[in-house]
Amino acid sequence: MLNESEGGGVALGALEGARSAAGEVKRWSSGRKKQIVLRLLWGELVDALLRELAVPIYRLEEWRDRALAGIDAGLKEGENDPVEKQRDDANWRIGELVMQVEILRKERQAKRPWVGRRSLR
Repeated sequence: MLNESEGGGVALGALEGARSAAGEVKRWSSGRKKQIVLRLLWGELVDALLRELAVPIYRLEEWRDRALAGIDAGLKEGENDPVEKQRDDANWRIGELVMQVEILRKERQAKRPWVGRRSLR
């Protein structure tokens, strides 16, 4: 994981996933970020992670906050569920249609009260 410099020590910024040999900042994969955030959540010391990864503390906090927000969003039940929204819309429409049918039935009964009733014979 660590690259050694010519002097036999570890070159700063030569950590896997942090910087290339030319000193360019590499992109961190989502899987690698997840591993780092899990280490934070498991209680690993932030100072140790900062030294190992050569990442600014604000970046670690940003990854942690995003991960926790994603967990919150994933655990909310019933919100933003397209199937549930369709079912709610359908139930609302059914209720509306039932009310219309009842209104029409009452209007028909008021105009012709004896139509549709059975005779007593």
